Amino acid sequence: MIEVSDLRVRTAGRTLVDGVSFTVPEGRALALVGASGSGKTTTGLALLGEHPPGATVTGTVRVGGMWPAPPGTVGYIPQHPSSVLNPARRIGSVLKGVARLHRTRLPAALDAARLPADRSFLRRFPHQLSGGQQQRLVLAQALLTSPKAIVADEPTTGQDAITRGELVATLDGLGVTLVLLSHDLDVVRALADDVVVLRDGKVAEAGPSVLDAPRGEYATALVAAQPAPSAPVAARALPDAPRLRIRDLTAGYRGRPAVHRIDLDVAAGERLGIVGRSGSGKTSLARCAAGLHPWTRGEVTVDAVALPSRPRQRTPAHRTLVQYVFQDARASFDPWRSVHDQVARTAERLRELPPRRAASEALDTLRRMGLDDSVTRHRPHRLSGGELQRAALARALLADPRVLICDEITSGLDTLTQATILDLLAELDLTLVFISHDLGVVARIADRVAVVHSGHLVEHGPTARVLQRPEHELTRALLGDTTATGATT
Repeated sequence: MIEVSDLRVRTAGRTLVDGVSFTVPEGRALALVGASGSGKTTTGLALLGEHPPGATVTGTVRVGGMWPAPPGTVGYIPQHPSSVLNPARRIGSVLKGVARLHRTRLPAALDAARLPADRSFLRRFPHQLSGGQQQRLVLAQALLTSPKAIVADEPTTGQDAITRGELVATLDGLGVTLVLLSHDLDVVRALADDVVVLRDGKVAEAGPSVLDAPRGEYATALVAAQPAPSAPVAARALPDAPRLRIRDLTAGYRGRPAVHRIDLDVAAGERLGIVGRSGSGKTSLARCAAGLHPWTRGEVTVDAVALPSRPRQRTPAHRTLVQYVFQDARASFDPWRSVHDQVARTAERLRELPPRRAASEALDTLRRMGLDDSVTRHRPHRLSGGELQRAALARALLADPRVLICDEITSGLDTLTQATILDLLAELDLTLVFISHDLGVVARIADRVAVVHSGHLVEHGPTARVLQRPEHELTRALLGDTTATGATT
């Protein structure tokens, strides 16, 4: 079904893909894996006839024996589904329009994507769907074009283990030729018949058993870097007095509750992992603590300093106490200014440092994160996802916070880059709140784990105890216990 031969993609002064070749039989699944910048996305987009502006493309890409493939031959599922969903239109009107254009049946596409076809669902807007539902909605849109193949770019990024399993089952049951671009090696094992490992735009290794029996040094390192929930971090002695104290916290959005009467203490130097399903209230809880969302009841204190419930009431001194690193690092940077200038701005605004001293401290902090001047003097689009995530971390650290909140900052990163970020966090001498859907990542970094479900704190304790002897059925479900279903919807 798919034949890629000697594909090369070059931009000014850089080769993105260098001689990549592979084939995918009809109805089979092939996964492209590798570190950020290895050429996965560039290769995947070449199947759709897309390439970076100004790029020179050589080689051949045949889909169903055709080259170039006609529009609609290959469907595409992006990493962030919200980027291709119209926020102002009801999902039913969009889907019906696509179905009419391609003369296909909407109920069949919804059924294949495991979505309901009832009127109440079709009248929703995209923001009223969970992350997993948005991803399946994009899949339904792609299926309406009757594609011969589908390219899925990190389709499970930022999804909890339960939703990820549902998406894997959906993709596995399509019967369509699939090219999967993913950093999630468990998803690759579940879906892919063959694996191609890319490194610096070249094929480093390929075959059906690459992940189970890697031959090369690079593939071996990718597999070895994957964290596992069964290997929690060693217990550390922590102070009894809390640095971050949350009491009776209640918050919501437009009258809908998101956080309900949560009590939580985090000690100085403690690394707390917060886990739960998409929409459980994890991020809402963290955003309240960081001053990004108001709360209606309760209190938040840092070292006995009470923080205002309204974001606009927080002073620069309040903001230096708690800093936040976002999941989508690229969206958190101004695309028109250099990364270094934006990092230095934190020290100027929150610590009132003179521009020259702020710039010097920014350079030192960025270098500590493994980013040299030749990288950070560029605008954000020139940096990889892993580089931008480290720059976002440096920007937050330049505020000299007491508490650092990291929201899914390793999702969508390859295992090697992920390990680098986690090692950097483990070296920091501050209180860390780490939100993640990946329990393997949480096991590697967290001293304690808090499990949130429907806005409630349902389990909290040392990492080894929570992950190895979970008490709540949601925790068991997140760890892969298929019999623990009562709290997973």
